[in-house]
Amino acid sequence: MTDTTTPSTGDDAMDRVLAHADKRTEVRTFGAAQALQDESTAAHSTTDGNQWDLEDRHALRRVGGLSTELEDVTEVEYRQLRLENVVLVGVYPQGAQEDAENSLRELAALAETAGAVVLDGVLQRRPHPDAATYLGRGKAQELKDIVAAVGADTVIADTELAPSQRRALEDVVKVKVIDRTTVILDIFSQHAKSREGKAQVELAQLEYLLPRLRGWGDSMSRQAGGQVGAGGAGMGSRGPGETKIELDRRRIRTKMALLRRQIRDYTPAREAKRAERKRNTIPSVAIAGYTNAGKSSLLNALTSAGVLVENALFATLDATVRRSETSDGRVYTITDTVGFVRNLPHQLVEAFRSTLEEVGDADVVLHVVDGSHPDPAGQLQTVRDVMGDVGVRDMPEIVVFNKADLIPDDERLVLRGLEPRAHFVSSRSGEGIVELRAAIEEALPQPAVEVRAVVPYDRGDLVAAIHETGMLLSVEHQEDGTAVHARVSERLAAELAPFAR
Repeated sequence: MTDTTTPSTGDDAMDRVLAHADKRTEVRTFGAAQALQDESTAAHSTTDGNQWDLEDRHALRRVGGLSTELEDVTEVEYRQLRLENVVLVGVYPQGAQEDAENSLRELAALAETAGAVVLDGVLQRRPHPDAATYLGRGKAQELKDIVAAVGADTVIADTELAPSQRRALEDVVKVKVIDRTTVILDIFSQHAKSREGKAQVELAQLEYLLPRLRGWGDSMSRQAGGQVGAGGAGMGSRGPGETKIELDRRRIRTKMALLRRQIRDYTPAREAKRAERKRNTIPSVAIAGYTNAGKSSLLNALTSAGVLVENALFATLDATVRRSETSDGRVYTITDTVGFVRNLPHQLVEAFRSTLEEVGDADVVLHVVDGSHPDPAGQLQTVRDVMGDVGVRDMPEIVVFNKADLIPDDERLVLRGLEPRAHFVSSRSGEGIVELRAAIEEALPQPAVEVRAVVPYDRGDLVAAIHETGMLLSVEHQEDGTAVHARVSERLAAELAPFAR
């Protein structure tokens, strides 16, 4: 007779898997990251165009709440890919608690963008980070207990850790420890698409990795010399040899040199494009600003460019140039550049210097700020500091507070006091876009030479060039040609000289 009270082995395994998943879903998460816009207000506007790149990026997504750990060998067939669970940690001095909390929430947004679930966050007030473990000894033990309680597998520090600090903290908490720089580099690695962007990210990663190589066991052994060596060279070749970690460092330096040459090789093509725009006297506008402030959305609203838009940090890395026209027909370009973030790794500033040159060569900079962010003044200062590092601080600037549909009236008064001449726009609702276009037209440099000419009807190309690159003040169609009064570039003025009135 069969005992119906005994469950089957397969049912036991399934129950254990479901119980394990339920236990994970009960863990308290850190909370919404302030650097990311609320999903209910982050819907794409009609000006964003077909977001095919966004669909490709979301084609393969990891699933939360599923485990890869095996409690029993019978559960092997139920394994699924799971998100990395992380705990954040930071240190701040006396009087800097608000800045530290904003920075930690921004780190939470970075971790979410990189593909992790933030379970908890810890802040410690102390004058200086501990030289050994970043946190004090007691707080490190408390962090270990928190990590064990919430089931985290990674700790992220809100700074750039020294190699010794990372290893010492790992020894205490018994899980992987990474820092803010590692997370940012990981996001850049995921989102880089162009060959130049990928080379820039790889160079920054290798620069960060080089002083952090770790060696033990075979990594510290030396290459054998003498007749026991691979070449069997015999006398004259014996010596201490080269350790494996030294070999790795040499290979990294060789790869870094190769990447620098590759990035330099991209420069002529980029400079040729800029020279063509300058030769045709086409003014340029560069969009700069904090990450996730809505730069790509604003570019789409101004030009209907269809550039990828995503509610994530560093969604777009490669500079995108689009053509636009003023109300009187003058052509100019708008360039979307990589976003900034506080404590941006210096390796990335150096690696993306060529991309940031687009800002330096622009005639006008649109400085986009997330008006709904808790610390817009910090965003302004961070972007201006980075622009100063690359030598483009003294540029004509139009400050734009984006996401105006999320800014209450009393907060607008505060922002107006911060930047009296700023523009409030909403890429989502279209508020302020017309006024911003007018401000851009006013800020664009005017052609240098004023001309009056009667252009023959068989030279319509000159009239078209005036419309495209000059400023047409008046036009009259006469019997012998088109009488124009315009401001044009020196090159076009020379072509119009034979027809001067």
